[in-house]
Parts: sequence; C-alpha cells; structure tokens
Amino acid sequence: MSVGTVYLIPSSAEPYCWLVIFIICAYIIAKQCTSKYFLNGFLTSLTNCVWITGAHILFFTDYAAHHAEEMKMSAANPFMADHPRLMMLIFGPVVGIASGLVLGLFAFLANKILNKKS
Repeated sequence: MSVGTVYLIPSSAEPYCWLVIFIICAYIIAKQCTSKYFLNGFLTSLTNCVWITGAHILFFTDYAAHHAEEMKMSAANPFMADHPRLMMLIFGPVVGIASGLVLGLFAFLANKILNKKS
C-alpha cells in the first residue's frame, strides 16, 4: 500500500483497500498468534505506518501530483502550510495509531469468531 497509495490507488478507493487489508491481516494474526491479538494488530499497524509515511515523504512530489485534495487540505493548515512533509511526518504516526486500534480490534474479533468455529 505504501507505493500503491503514491502512484496507483486513488483516495476514493483507499478506504476499501484498507478494509480488505485489515480483514486479511486480522485473519492471519488470529490464526498465527497464540495470545495478545489486539496488541499484535496494533503493533502491525504501527510498523506499517513507518513504511507508509516513509514512502509518502520519499516520493512526495509524485504523491502530491496524485493527491490534489490532500494537498489542498494541507495548504489550509495555518501551522504547517509551508511544510507538508513535516505534516506527514507528524500525522503519519497518528494515523498509524488510529489504524492500529482498528486492526487490533479486528484481530481480537477474528480470534473470537475463529475460536467459536473450532
């Protein structure tokens, strides 16, 4: 997703891609881990935010060219309008924490669902 969100995946499709990724990751975590499903999901998303944020900063020019709406929102921020890369560096981990909470919950629920079936 890190390179895909820069070049291929439009912002409008990104939430659906993330939903599929979260479901797949939650299933794998529930099947492979023996405990701490929420924590494993949370840490997986935190690790993933490093790659996503890094790709967005590294390929910023291309990201900005494909994400005009995000650049407009960034420019509207009175504190960091002139520093969009810095804004990505700050808000990337915030998004990683939020998505970690979601993936952690998905992994926890996947474990509950899969254990009921066995």
